[in-house]
Amino acid sequence: MEKADKCHVVMYPSPGRAHLNSLVELAQFLLRHHSCLSVTVLISSPPHLLPVITPYISSVSSASPSIAFLHLPSVSLPPSLSTAPTGFSDNPAMYFEFARLNNPNLHLALSEMLSASKPSQKPKALVIDFYYSSAAEVTAALHLPTYYFHPAGTNPLAAFLYLPTLHKLTTTSLKDLDGNVDIPGVPPIPAKHMPLRMLDRSSRIYGHFLETSTRLAESAGLICNTFEAIEPRAVKAISEGLCVPDGRTPPVYCIGPLVVANDHISRGDCLSWLDSQPSRSVLFMSFGSMGVFSSKQLTEIAHALERSGVRFLWVVRYPPPDDEIWRNLAIKSEDDPGMDAIFPPGFTERTKERGLVLKSWAPQVAVLNHDSVGGFVSHCGWNSVMEALWASVPVIVWPLFAEQKLIRAYLAWDLKLVLSVAESEGGFVTRDEFAGRVTKLMCSEKGREVRERMAEMRNAAREALSEGGSSRVAMAKLVDSFKSGMMREEE
Repeated sequence: MEKADKCHVVMYPSPGRAHLNSLVELAQFLLRHHSCLSVTVLISSPPHLLPVITPYISSVSSASPSIAFLHLPSVSLPPSLSTAPTGFSDNPAMYFEFARLNNPNLHLALSEMLSASKPSQKPKALVIDFYYSSAAEVTAALHLPTYYFHPAGTNPLAAFLYLPTLHKLTTTSLKDLDGNVDIPGVPPIPAKHMPLRMLDRSSRIYGHFLETSTRLAESAGLICNTFEAIEPRAVKAISEGLCVPDGRTPPVYCIGPLVVANDHISRGDCLSWLDSQPSRSVLFMSFGSMGVFSSKQLTEIAHALERSGVRFLWVVRYPPPDDEIWRNLAIKSEDDPGMDAIFPPGFTERTKERGLVLKSWAPQVAVLNHDSVGGFVSHCGWNSVMEALWASVPVIVWPLFAEQKLIRAYLAWDLKLVLSVAESEGGFVTRDEFAGRVTKLMCSEKGREVRERMAEMRNAAREALSEGGSSRVAMAKLVDSFKSGMMREEE
């Protein structure tokens, strides 16, 4: 196809490597099946994050020439949100505010593209993530339709779409409600298990979520990293308008699962270690890029692993800066005391023949697809669950934040596709509880049943992505929408 025939789509992720990864992987996934597209990714990350994302951008540019990157001018956050020396805080409200401050830069960049002399250079759509919803103000002024990419499945999406209705039905914050919340297409979930940022209606972040939930319904389309067979009720409820009873619901495009083919890494020590382990014998434990436990919880996990006797590959991050361990060690959290310092005395030595501990990161897709891996303990992030499903690895979920408890309610309690830990009110999991779950997954008939259900769903996922499958059909409809609905009339 000639360059002039290309359909140009712009993608606009919020700051940080994880958000950038999500939209880049979406672009690569679409381009793999539809060469008629070209993609420009707008980079709005502040300067201190550029060293983290620049190597990744260079790698993608080399491998995917149909993806271009354009850096927007830098903006500064107001002092009220710039609580960290880097100019960013852990407050998600910062992302929404950062998007608003970037709107003039976004308007200028899109205006220049829309004024291009070649039709192939004029964007037909803007794809954004949840935190950058204020970009819709710009696209509305430019008559450029906006799509949202939602990487966490349609159960959380149904909850977000239904939030304005919940807001009207009660004046009480979810954190103060007893009992379950009823959302169309979603299993009943305890009110306190809804995403943390939705619990307190008096908070600033709740206002951002409420505003974005309204804008989701006003968009040109909702793109989801899921497939219809795994979430049929949520997909049906959204598509039939039940989650937005007072207005329109945009088309929902379930095009997943989006699983990267490989991690673009050379074989490391952990993969070599797995080569030496028996088939399906290793429990892989990883809790996402933000999964951090207290030293007390790490101790419980370590004791549980010893008690279970299973082989394990455990990705560990140091406890948070305010953890008591740093006071006891008389060092700062940014110092590196070594992993042995955060475990029970002798743990590493006693388990060295059957366990391997990695600091902070592992090539997750490669590990999950290794023959030696027989189980996975995850924070219940949707991407991680999809990666395990694609590899047909049974999962224990341990939700930590965001929409993960909502996802757990569906996958573990309703669909029975995964096992779940039982945590206390404060989120703590005892060694007895965790050891029991590990043994059940790796050494019991129940674990075999979970593996079989996961394999059945893996087959459904592969069917969805096969020629004529539901995800491929949805993807084709999405591309047709890009091409036919995004034409901008010449002045």
